[in-house]
Amino acid sequence: MSVSDVELVLRSANVVTPDGPRAASVSVADGRIVAVGPYDAPDPDGARVEDLGDDVLLPGLVDTHVHVNDPGRTAWEGFGSATRAAAAGGVTTLVDMPLNSVPPTTTVPALEVKRAVARRSAHVDIGFWGGAVPGNTQELRPLHDAGVLGFKAFLLPSGVDEFPPLAPDQLRTALREIAGFGGLLIVHAEDARLIDGAPPPTGPRYADFLASRPRAAEHEAIAGLIALARELDARELDARVHVLHLSSADALPLIADARRQGVRITVETCPHFLTLTAEEVPDGATEFKCCPPIREAANQDALWAGLAAGEIDCVVSDHSPCTADLKVGDFGQAWGGISSLQLGLPAVWTAARRRGHTLHDVARWMSTGPAALVGLDRKGAIEAGRDADFAVLAPDETFTVDPAALHHRNQVTAYAGRTLYGVVRSTWLRGRKIADHGTPTEPTGRLLERQPRP
Repeated sequence: MSVSDVELVLRSANVVTPDGPRAASVSVADGRIVAVGPYDAPDPDGARVEDLGDDVLLPGLVDTHVHVNDPGRTAWEGFGSATRAAAAGGVTTLVDMPLNSVPPTTTVPALEVKRAVARRSAHVDIGFWGGAVPGNTQELRPLHDAGVLGFKAFLLPSGVDEFPPLAPDQLRTALREIAGFGGLLIVHAEDARLIDGAPPPTGPRYADFLASRPRAAEHEAIAGLIALARELDARELDARVHVLHLSSADALPLIADARRQGVRITVETCPHFLTLTAEEVPDGATEFKCCPPIREAANQDALWAGLAAGEIDCVVSDHSPCTADLKVGDFGQAWGGISSLQLGLPAVWTAARRRGHTLHDVARWMSTGPAALVGLDRKGAIEAGRDADFAVLAPDETFTVDPAALHHRNQVTAYAGRTLYGVVRSTWLRGRKIADHGTPTEPTGRLLERQPRP
């Protein structure tokens, strides 16, 4: 495309590019970035020009861990409400988890049901994970061919009966099949045996719930996953595995060592593990309940050290909402999940700036890294050839979280009443403004499929 094709120019004193932040003008044509030029570059004839001043232009966030729950549990969340919240929070692409919807995404027909629902109300672009459950090995390749971005498995009960966990031999079978066609297996890595042997969580005390999900359960499950990947690699199968929502930093040396030995393993963590601590959770406050759990401040410090060292690949929400009545005051009975889709960027930025990190770091963790994980090569960075997906952020402005102002279907959040840095001024998807000062526009999102890897 030539300069004469440019339809939009966004100019900012602080554009976060892959090479770092700089003053720049970003030119857009046909939904894609065609150039990142000097701040004072001449305006192309006929182009719409917006000068953002000192507001920061970030790549739109890519959130690869979102439970939309639609269809089937739409009272918990839905594609319309979830993607409105995403757009308001600077997220331009999300990937929907295969469970908590009914049916779960474990067959191609179920995937098509979900796509039909999502297509009607998507404010942002949406990709889909498939599920690996007992008895659906023969469905994995068809789902891969239909465009899912990878496959999720549990090693212990998921919380919903229609998405059961894989036993060790079933996990081996699933990973062998997925490795055979070059797919990605993502795993909720907690060891069922160790959790079954821990004290059961009952009552309102958060300390009792935390004791029921020991760090060793994560370590043991990840060690087993690494051993299985090594076993398949020895058989000349190129296994790719990803550890979901890492809570315990104790597992980071194990993961780093496996990478040095050639195991293709990646790992994510979540805003709540980086910003909330066990010491501050009031008894009975089950809005803080998630699995694996929010751990102690010292563990949080170690997670931040892992991010700084490049040992953690990305930060994604694990947005897992429910209706308010399921957040009863008993940690053993309450639904486990943190609602944070709209708040991930300011929550992480608030903690990151205090620890000396930059918005360039945040963009790498919350946009570039997740896009690379799932092979969305047109997402995740402000550079020529990528989709013109942006979040415009006022990094030094603060706001206090009011649950009633959130676009999530159920305004239950562990961040209620917190003052956060970073106000999302606007969000842009393929060169179109999809949210302005927290108010989403009409839905224009597209459904995404897996892109073949070279």
